[in-house]
Amino acid sequence: MYSSPSKLLFLPGASGSTRFWRPAADLLAHPAQKVHIGWPGLGSTPADPGVTRFADLVARVVAEIDQPTALVAQSMGGVIAMLAALEQPELVTHLVLTATSGGMDMESLGAQDWRPLFAEANLVVPQWFIDYREDLTPRLAELEMPTLLLWGDDDPVSPVSVGQRLATLLPRAELHVLPGGDHRLAKILAAEVAPLIDRHLAKSR
Repeated sequence: MYSSPSKLLFLPGASGSTRFWRPAADLLAHPAQKVHIGWPGLGSTPADPGVTRFADLVARVVAEIDQPTALVAQSMGGVIAMLAALEQPELVTHLVLTATSGGMDMESLGAQDWRPLFAEANLVVPQWFIDYREDLTPRLAELEMPTLLLWGDDDPVSPVSVGQRLATLLPRAELHVLPGGDHRLAKILAAEVAPLIDRHLAKSR
């Protein structure tokens, strides 16, 4: 097993913005190669006719995992990161998940549904992305790599209860709750987030 990643893949949320993770990524001391992934048709990434379902986004990430890799993911990107890690567990050394749903029933955990407002504000977002729902909880115990969960205590979309639930389902998870953090905590609180990620990446597999 690999103990340290040589590549860091940064995955955005539904915005698809390749800029979301840059403030935190630029503060990291870890020497691994940094790659920022975008979602075709979202943000500044051009649409791709070959991407027609959620599994195609997962495949794009899996294709980038060609060496010991840590996945650093926001919100819906966290679901993609988990699915990719389930496909490439031998190469994914660490997970960092912020404000994600983790493929769980969010309503039962008191979360506000982000989809209606997001769809209204982003008319070009494909319906298959908006509609994606899958219960990953039966498989989360397979994710044995060290996992850092970063949550804000002021996030109605993914409240702390979601992070707490994930912390019980993932074998090697550590939850940090940042006071005042909302759904964009990884970007807005980059100076606080980056040292936590650096410390996490130093953990052995």
